[in-house]
Amino acid sequence: MTSPHTSALTPARTFTQRFSATRRGARLARLLATHQLIEWGHPRGTEFSDAVTLVVAELASNAVLHGHVPGRDFALHLSCDDGRGVVRVEVSDAHPAQPARVTPRSDDAHGRGMVLVDALATRWGVADRVGPGKTVWAECAHRPAPRD
Repeated sequence: MTSPHTSALTPARTFTQRFSATRRGARLARLLATHQLIEWGHPRGTEFSDAVTLVVAELASNAVLHGHVPGRDFALHLSCDDGRGVVRVEVSDAHPAQPARVTPRSDDAHGRGMVLVDALATRWGVADRVGPGKTVWAECAHRPAPRD
């Protein structure tokens, strides 16, 4: 009798955490994302690690500054897809307002967050989520995408 064929599945590499919708929460999200990237083999100080960390920082800051609803946290979800060569960053908050990429004037103190995300991520967007609010996501490639 032969044993049934089973394929070895690669476990999904994910990280999910909720944070208080404060500057401290946004900072902790950035620090823990950097630590998780190190665990996944992307050392601190590399171009890729720095790009993902900055994307997390900008999306978490936006969740705190623009997506804050009193009494509600924000959530960070990271997933590493080695098959596609990307790390996906998702930040969910309870506010329904959609992020906007604006072109700030040179003397504006704010307004560059989504411009940075757009420059660093391979692609980004906004998705509905269960409950109130939205999820802003971005994917950063750690290796070139295969050509068709």
